Amino acid sequence: MPSHSFSSSKWLAPPIQTASFKSLLVIPILLSIATFAALFTHSDVDIALLWSQCHSRARIPGLSHIPLIGTPSCFLVSFFQCALDSLRSKAVMGVILAYVGALATVCTVESARRCNRSNTLIAKPTLWWLLFNLLGGAMVWQLVIVPAFLHRAKALVLAEEQSRGTGHEDSTVAAAAPEDASEEGRTLPDSEAVAIPIAVAAGYFLPSILMLVFNSPATITVWLFFPLYVSLVRQGVRYIVERIRRVSPTSIHHESHWQCVALVYALPIVLSVAAHIFVLWNLAQGDDRKKMTKLTVSFIEIDIQFIAWTVLYWVFVEAGWRVPLSMIATSILAGPGAGTIFGWLYRERLVKNGFADLFSIIEDEDNAAEERPLLG
Repeated sequence: MPSHSFSSSKWLAPPIQTASFKSLLVIPILLSIATFAALFTHSDVDIALLWSQCHSRARIPGLSHIPLIGTPSCFLVSFFQCALDSLRSKAVMGVILAYVGALATVCTVESARRCNRSNTLIAKPTLWWLLFNLLGGAMVWQLVIVPAFLHRAKALVLAEEQSRGTGHEDSTVAAAAPEDASEEGRTLPDSEAVAIPIAVAAGYFLPSILMLVFNSPATITVWLFFPLYVSLVRQGVRYIVERIRRVSPTSIHHESHWQCVALVYALPIVLSVAAHIFVLWNLAQGDDRKKMTKLTVSFIEIDIQFIAWTVLYWVFVEAGWRVPLSMIATSILAGPGAGTIFGWLYRERLVKNGFADLFSIIEDEDNAAEERPLLG
């Protein structure tokens, strides 16, 4: 009876290399269904009363009296105001906001890469980030953001395979341009190394800190539109850098330069660690949350947990099991924001260097398997 040997490298290969794009979408769709079910199950009449109070214009008159958008705007602001109405809830929200800031950082970096310019959803993230923050929550990640990145990653893998003459076709994905699948495709304009950290700091973290500290309708309303500020500040800083520079613009792989890594990722990591320490300290204190605060914070926690599972699946598909495990381990020690950043740096190293080596290993093992005699 012939014996069959299976390549360990093939089994350890990221699913993006072996699975079809349609099959990769099954988990995000299931997660979106689970998100809806969990949030629906957790919904409470007290949360619905917030909407009724806004509809009757009994809450935040300055917002609730605005035609058409008054009631939903009032409800959204009131929801976050209730969620921040205690020291414990502020500690929890600090961790959540640090995590979202880390996601905003890495997504903004990805939007600037040359290989992602042809994908509008990735290259221009402002609209879907607004949709995420104002309306859809985790389901925007599961049905829009992550599928867009997986589609692009699959296109890059197909381009890499075709350049090696080992490509196969996927009826739902066209191969990317060969130059996008090269190391050059992972680069971004050098001005982005300055523009991105300033944009995220001024456009996201500053409004988030103001919201945590003051918890007023004004600061919450300002925070809700942070994707617009990130985009505008980024464009403005990039314009200034390009006008005052004395050297020719160039493209860089900023993860290959420790100065750029520190500039782009230091603030999200520091704030994640600070929020993590604060919430651990607060857990040792008494819980000062009221019923409505617990309800609203729990609602946000459920949504963020499903986003976290979706992100872990995303990086597992693109880079294998080591990256999500490293994210989880780092998150336990330094908070989910820091875990996301360190995991993303690890992912980028694998995407940039590991895939080409893995393709070579798989090809060598295929050749060895063809030459190996069958044992009867």
